[in-house]
Amino acid sequence: IQKFIPILSERTIVKDINIERIKKIIIESSEQANRISVPEITKLENLKSFLSNFPKKGCLVFCDINCDKNDLKNILSKKDLEPVCILIGPEGDFSENERKLIIDLEQSQSISLAKNILRTETAAIAAITLVNYNLNLS
Repeated sequence: IQKFIPILSERTIVKDINIERIKKIIIESSEQANRISVPEITKLENLKSFLSNFPKKGCLVFCDINCDKNDLKNILSKKDLEPVCILIGPEGDFSENERKLIIDLEQSQSISLAKNILRTETAAIAAITLVNYNLNLS
């Protein structure tokens, strides 16, 4: 993980985050994990802005509760994808309008994490694990 980008969506509950507090948590977590580099955290960004600025060569792995497939091995086998970004929805998931914006983005690839609903924190860990595993296969 190189960067965390907090996204403001229609169903975001916490709309004001303390970036300095989160930076401290990231530093402590990095030290605990013996990481050499510390991931960056950016300012809060709304979803539309994030999607419109997403790099054309990137891959947006969209963890979509309405998706019934997980084809990460084929998605991530393309060597020229950079960056690979994981998009996790807020509590209550993205609205239908937001889902359409995400799915319509050319760089977006929907995957399913589980048949049951995961907490946002758990979904992030599961998605990172799947992406790392599949990146190491290619």
